[in-house]
Amino acid sequence: MLSKDAGLIIKIVIKKVAILSIVLGMFARCTVGPNFSSPEAPEISSYVSRTNPEQTASAPVLAGEAQLFVYGKEVPNAWWELFNSASLDHVIYQALSSSPTMASAEAVLQQAAENAIAVHGNLFFPQVDLSGSSKNYWMTHKKMRGTSKLFNPNTTSNPNPTSAPIININRFNLFNASLDVSFNFDVFGGTRRQVEAAIADVDVKAYNLLALHLTLASNVATAAFREAMLRAQIVIIRSMIEMESKRLSIAEKQLKAGSLSQLSIYAQTGQLEQTKARLPSLEKSLEQIRNQLAIYIGELPSEACLPEFYLEDFTLPPELPLSLPSSLVRRRPDILAAEANLHEATAFVGVAIANLYPQFTLSAGYGPLKIKGSDLFSLQAWVASLGASFTQPIFHGGQLIAERQKAIAVYDQALADYTETVLEGFQQVADALTALEHDAKELAFYASAMIQMKETLRIVSKQFELGGANYLNLLDAERQYLEATLKVAQAQATRLADTAALFQALGGGCE
Repeated sequence: MLSKDAGLIIKIVIKKVAILSIVLGMFARCTVGPNFSSPEAPEISSYVSRTNPEQTASAPVLAGEAQLFVYGKEVPNAWWELFNSASLDHVIYQALSSSPTMASAEAVLQQAAENAIAVHGNLFFPQVDLSGSSKNYWMTHKKMRGTSKLFNPNTTSNPNPTSAPIININRFNLFNASLDVSFNFDVFGGTRRQVEAAIADVDVKAYNLLALHLTLASNVATAAFREAMLRAQIVIIRSMIEMESKRLSIAEKQLKAGSLSQLSIYAQTGQLEQTKARLPSLEKSLEQIRNQLAIYIGELPSEACLPEFYLEDFTLPPELPLSLPSSLVRRRPDILAAEANLHEATAFVGVAIANLYPQFTLSAGYGPLKIKGSDLFSLQAWVASLGASFTQPIFHGGQLIAERQKAIAVYDQALADYTETVLEGFQQVADALTALEHDAKELAFYASAMIQMKETLRIVSKQFELGGANYLNLLDAERQYLEATLKVAQAQATRLADTAALFQALGGGCE
């Protein structure tokens, strides 16, 4: 138990701490600097300068269905599931859970969260520390009218080498233990602004993580669509090579028979070689896409187990959710991240302004002071301290003023970045809508041309059977049809990618 004197000291300290806390707390309601408010959303009714279409054009081929725009409907979180491909769903979920890029972003978010906790603790909680010390002292008694001086053996100098001879030396140890408490009173809100900035930084990192989530899912989907297109084109090119090889074989027989010149052989051989040259490029792109998908899921290209994607694996979503323009700034994670960055910059302006004002600190200490270590915590000598201090910047060579102006410039930059991000967001939506509309028309034209080429091939085949057309005419018709199907395959994949691009531009369901 503590002695009555020790208890009285504690009560006095607590009382004075309470009084000082109340006095300083009366001033702590002032928070200098601007208060942040979210920028207003653009007041527009359309993403494009003209009237939004109700639906896209249609074509009687795979991925050629008309897509209906549903205004005011939000994009679902798992928007990739609208393509009805279990393989695509599997790879996207695997990428989101295993990508090292996602893991890095999550670690960055964790860092920001821990930093916010640390800054928050500095404001709302006092700093409590326990300290202790032990020092060895020698006391020398000299024949100088009864005076004495302390000699600390830890020092290197003799206290008085010219004094009278030493009569006696007493040695003792001084032990001290102290519980120290300090608290910075945030009178002008500088620390609160730091906490505000730290929390805003957490929001920045969180929205960046959501943006990465959206981008990664979109990249995987686009890569899968491109792989499907490349596989279709490779099949078509191989068919063209087979067809042109047959044509060259016939031409060589005609050359031997004397009914065809060598010049025609050169021309047909060159055409066959040109068609063959198209195949390595497609095969290279296919392998590179597969390598990229492996990296997306966090695996080595040589070790990744990926499904193969074909155009037949996907269904074009019949409805396209199109959120209102006014809600886009609350849906896109990159815009929300830019807003949080603006919030952080606003808070740091307050920090810089608060640094121009006085800083107040309250401190207290309590602990025993003993000569013998064995009775360190006995009730013979207890020491208590209480103090309050303030620091008012007077002259820092213009540093604090410059830091305030720098914080304002950072805010101006963040505001400009936010405005640019909003503009780019609306541009991406407008570009996606334009692409959906015109690429649907392009597929319709290519599909119509393919149908015409198919009908031409049917007629020429019939004529060939009846003897009205030779085999070369039939091969020409086949080649034209295959060229048309090549363009259709590319247009089909483009429509799938356009749909994914719209979902990404609208924020992909991220909230």
